[in-house]
Amino acid sequence: MQEDEILSEFRASEALLEGHFLLSSGRHSAHYLQCARVLMDPMRAARLASALAASLPRDLRQQITKVVSPAMGGVIIGHEVGRALGVEAMFVERPTGTFELRRGFALKPGDKVLMVEDVVTTGLSSREAIAAIEAAGGVVLAGAALVDRSAGTVDLGVPFYPLVSLNFPTYAPGDLPPELAVTPAIKPGSRAA
Repeated sequence: MQEDEILSEFRASEALLEGHFLLSSGRHSAHYLQCARVLMDPMRAARLASALAASLPRDLRQQITKVVSPAMGGVIIGHEVGRALGVEAMFVERPTGTFELRRGFALKPGDKVLMVEDVVTTGLSSREAIAAIEAAGGVVLAGAALVDRSAGTVDLGVPFYPLVSLNFPTYAPGDLPPELAVTPAIKPGSRAA
């Protein structure tokens, strides 16, 4: 898939929103990608996941034995990438504030893992998920995401493969432009800031 085709999937599902949004990173933005909307159509989710899997280097695809995603945002896309790669997919969640495997999910020591997210902005959730995967015995070969919102600056400590990179500006709470400062922020994400 080309970038314009990917963005057309987001627009068609009304997943690309405009307004004033408080991101899970604590930063503010005039744009928000509601990946849950783009992934609610199983056929669209499968197309995007197949494109993401196909964008990975062939030698990396051949090494991956598991896909692990952070809940909630990464669950659907992680599952679909697992399907596209023909490997099991599971997720880590935060029952007490720290990511961990639950629900009977387990990694074998040395499992070669692809960590898959929906959107990466600062990389905090991704790095926390990678730490949990490593603590559970997995070896994280790379990270992947539908969207990189970091403008290419994120460092996950492993190679990172986004399907598309978008450069919507984000702002610290004290540095809002006037048009955002006068509008209440909406918190559409699943995590408290």
